[in-house]
Amino acid sequence: MELHAIYLAYKHPGVPWHARLFAALVIAYALSPIDLIPDPIPVLGYLDDLVLVPLGIALALKMIPKEVMAECRRTAQEADGQWRPMSWAGAVMVVALWLLLAAAGVALIARGMRQ
Repeated sequence: MELHAIYLAYKHPGVPWHARLFAALVIAYALSPIDLIPDPIPVLGYLDDLVLVPLGIALALKMIPKEVMAECRRTAQEADGQWRPMSWAGAVMVVALWLLLAAAGVALIARGMRQ
């Protein structure tokens, strides 16, 4: 329900742009079908689910005005389980990050081979 309320707050006109941007990133990552660290990797695979997502939610809640958040929580409570999105934007963001890291790794290896 809290993630749904943050989603509603993201669309609310009373939320500052920086809070909207951060909320959009948190929502995209939390709802992404692809994790930054794949779950099959022992211990680290669940680290993002146990640390990164709750930390992102907590930071987003601090950025969103309290009165807006209270209104969005009421609206999310009234929806009561009707909201079931999946974020393809979050999936694209995670895949792009993995590709960027892979490219950086290849560049480092190529650089090391030249020396």
